[in-house]
Amino acid sequence: MASLLDDLLATMDGETEQYKRLISLNDKKKDSIIYQKLSELEVVTAEEQQIAEALGSLEKKRLTLLNNIAVVLGHGGEEITVSWMIDNLSNQPEERDRLIAAKDALVEAANTMQICNIQNQALLSQALEMVEYDITLMKSMKQAPQTANYGKDAMNTGDLLSMQRFDAKQ
Repeated sequence: MASLLDDLLATMDGETEQYKRLISLNDKKKDSIIYQKLSELEVVTAEEQQIAEALGSLEKKRLTLLNNIAVVLGHGGEEITVSWMIDNLSNQPEERDRLIAAKDALVEAANTMQICNIQNQALLSQALEMVEYDITLMKSMKQAPQTANYGKDAMNTGDLLSMQRFDAKQ
């Protein structure tokens, strides 16, 4: 049981470290979004993908360890959680405190990462709005206003003004 608990703590610490790596990449990601550095954003995204894969494997390992601990404790078939472990380690205060510290660090890192993701989502949304605005502006600059010319049927002919400029030196 002690080795399983040590492995669980090491896995949770590994997850926390991976989240901290993601958080440290957040500043680069923000700058690349704000200053439209797409090549840098690609690099950051590739690094984030690698970290996400590592987090996925660590999560699977943590769940496997929790299932193994459940079997050792005679709770096979039940899905136990870290919080359940903390509640049931009241007779082992040292292990309980270590597990509480690891859980708190992991939850704090995950919450910080969630806040970063919300901020980046807002930045990306604003960047898309600016791109849409720029496209609309460019389209409108290329269109001339319609003239008020009417045909025989009293309907607007839809003629456009020419894009020629007035030349005062003629």
